[in-house]
Amino acid sequence: MKTATLVLTLGLLAAPALAAPGHSGGHGSHGGGHYDGHAAALGEPGDPKAKARTISIVMSDEMRFSPETVTVKRGETIRFVVKNNGQLRHEMTLGTMDELVEHAKVMEQHPDMEHDDPNAVTVEPGQSKTILWTFTKAGSFDYGCLVPGHMPAGMKGRIIVR
Repeated sequence: MKTATLVLTLGLLAAPALAAPGHSGGHGSHGGGHYDGHAAALGEPGDPKAKARTISIVMSDEMRFSPETVTVKRGETIRFVVKNNGQLRHEMTLGTMDELVEHAKVMEQHPDMEHDDPNAVTVEPGQSKTILWTFTKAGSFDYGCLVPGHMPAGMKGRIIVR
């Protein structure tokens, strides 16, 4: 009995390590240290206690985000309130286009997977979720819906950090 319990416990502890990349825990520090997880090229998870500007993003079944382009200041914390106005499940994931394309390939293999990283939300029809992000680097970055087929159909946007 003790051996079975130990095996089960070790299996549960190892489960996050077996998850598809970008979908579960352990992605660097979330406040108080350097963030080295997904989307680190453009910033880090926002501090919930910090002042943040709210930007509403609407997703639709026309495979579009509105707005498609967002401009923010370097160092600014943004609270993205992401609303799904469609009948299909959609996502918003922040990153570089290379990261998004690579992650979309993983999603093709695991289409029902939901994100729990600080740079991404999966939003069911009629629902809203929030991404809180601090943009620490200037440049042009991206966001996209990684549900298979959505980003190639045009469901992507651009973030300009000045």
